[in-house]
Amino acid sequence: MSNAEMWTAVSGGVVGVASAVATFWGGRAARRTRRDHRRDDFSVVTDAMRKEIDRQGQRIDELEQISDRQDQRLEGAGVAISYLIERVRGLTTWVRAAGLEPPAAKPIPEPAREFIHHDV
Repeated sequence: MSNAEMWTAVSGGVVGVASAVATFWGGRAARRTRRDHRRDDFSVVTDAMRKEIDRQGQRIDELEQISDRQDQRLEGAGVAISYLIERVRGLTTWVRAAGLEPPAAKPIPEPAREFIHHDV
């Protein structure tokens, strides 16, 4: 084998080894490590949690609005009941002042007893 052929073979071998090392190193650099996967999994879970928290926050806001409307309705119903009780008392007083006796009231229904504490 001549000197030139030997240099060609050696340089070809060196280029082959360098190419294999570069391929290996490039593949290793492109491969995702276990730490990368864990970080990405954490990011996915964190994003899902953020979305769920936002959804729950919106649901809580909706429920608070519903609760506020119900509170306003209950307050209005309480005022209406108080007005009607006072009106019935006034009419009863007027009837008695006229020397008459108002008709007997029907018994208070069981579900209403919790809310009506006044005898008319």
